[in-house]
Amino acid sequence: MDTKGKMPNFETIDDYIANQPEETQKVLQELRSIIKEAAPDAIEILNYKIPSFTLVPGGKRDQQIMMAGYAKFVGFYPFPTTMEKFSDELKDYKQGKGSVQFPLEKPLPKDLIIRMVKFRKEEIRKNWK
Repeated sequence: MDTKGKMPNFETIDDYIANQPEETQKVLQELRSIIKEAAPDAIEILNYKIPSFTLVPGGKRDQQIMMAGYAKFVGFYPFPTTMEKFSDELKDYKQGKGSVQFPLEKPLPKDLIIRMVKFRKEEIRKNWK
């Protein structure tokens, strides 16, 4: 995604992915598949103009996980508590409070991502009324 100028509005996640550089598209599609494998009932939406996956029906922003494409990495946003839980396993990746950057040139850590998504989904379910 070009970092200059206003971010465009996309209609769907497919539209968002199609507007990324080719290598970013591949990794986003792979990440999307991993998320859907871990949470097959997740509902795909766009939130903050990026692909989001609602883990419970009608889930608000803090009940979603998100992903975004960039020139050299994909961002994965599973929530700060998830990042904290898996911090040791994520030490080789650049991180933010609630996010991790997966470089395009490295394979995605599929097993780790699945465990992260499942952890966050269970965490939400425990607190969801």
